[in-house]
Amino acid sequence: MDDRIIKDIEFIVELDRMKTILRQTNLITEDRREDDAQHSWHIAVMSMVLSDYSNEEIDVNKVIKMLLIHDLVELHAGDTFCYDEEGNKDKRQREVEAAEKIFGMLDSRKGMEFRGLWDEFEEMETPEALFASSMDRLQPMLNNYYNGGGSWRKHGVAQSDIYKRISPVKDSSDRLWEFVEHMIEDAYNRGLIEKR
Repeated sequence: MDDRIIKDIEFIVELDRMKTILRQTNLITEDRREDDAQHSWHIAVMSMVLSDYSNEEIDVNKVIKMLLIHDLVELHAGDTFCYDEEGNKDKRQREVEAAEKIFGMLDSRKGMEFRGLWDEFEEMETPEALFASSMDRLQPMLNNYYNGGGSWRKHGVAQSDIYKRISPVKDSSDRLWEFVEHMIEDAYNRGLIEKR
């Protein structure tokens, strides 16, 4: 049997574990946390729907690829809550090591392609990477806003921290940024987030 097919299937089987990695964000309609697979699917669809609002012309297919693989490193590094200062200190190192493992499962051509997309996403220097990062950050914000504050309230997240976290949207889409500002201000006025 072709060794490449075996590697590809082993990689695909490994991806099933994405359904078991819980994030801090609750679903909008249920009092349970979403998993990495749900998150990745949701932001990939979001990029298709919201790509018209990008300030720059973007390759949506490339954005979708980035979004579908950006959290695969969490299979080995685990999910780090974006507002966890302590957990974020060594996040980059853990994720780079995890990227070597997970993308190393594939043949060198595919592994390099996936790793290149992951690196591009992490660096946020291309229009596609910036838009992908915007979707990755906007989705949990939408969930928290529409589920009564969710992880914002649970962890006492401050308005200034949310503005800092969601800032890639400001650089990728003027129209989405207007919506984000409205949501943050409204969330504060409704007591869903703290001022600090």
